[in-house]
Amino acid sequence: MTTTGRRALLLAGAAAGATALTACSSSDGQARRPSAAELEAERVARAEAALRLRSVTAAHGLLERYDAALAAHPALAPRLTPLRHAVAAHAKALGEGGPAPRPTTPASSSASPKPTASPSAVRVAADPRTALKELAAAERTASDGHAAALLTAPPEYARLLASVAASGAAHAYLLTEGARA
Repeated sequence: MTTTGRRALLLAGAAAGATALTACSSSDGQARRPSAAELEAERVARAEAALRLRSVTAAHGLLERYDAALAAHPALAPRLTPLRHAVAAHAKALGEGGPAPRPTTPASSSASPKPTASPSAVRVAADPRTALKELAAAERTASDGHAAALLTAPPEYARLLASVAASGAAHAYLLTEGARA
């Protein structure tokens, strides 16, 4: 669990615990309103949890695209498998210390190159070059989303998002321009 994840968990737990204790220990039978600091800690924890969930969801969506492309074009496996491994690692790292990601099959959360998405779940172009361009576009979109999230992310998570965004940009390059080199 990352430091930011522990910090958010502790803040959320402290805020919830303090609220519960003050509600139970009120002398006149009325629940005490949470302090401004407690409300702010709860707001920060909720915002970070929502950011983590969006980031993990985007990474899992990208992972599904890789799986669909691998299922539709097995000949691209030598080229796509290392990138898919990296995306799986990103999805795992982005979710550490945060809310649980949406349910996936065990193979989709691992670095296994085996496709987990059914070909009908994600549309893949019949032409391998077009499929690579579409995958590169998806990488750019995910990368842009991670970069945009930097503005509201806590410092440690922002560093992770920046790294994942840069990696996504490199993947997009490797899927298109890198093949020509």
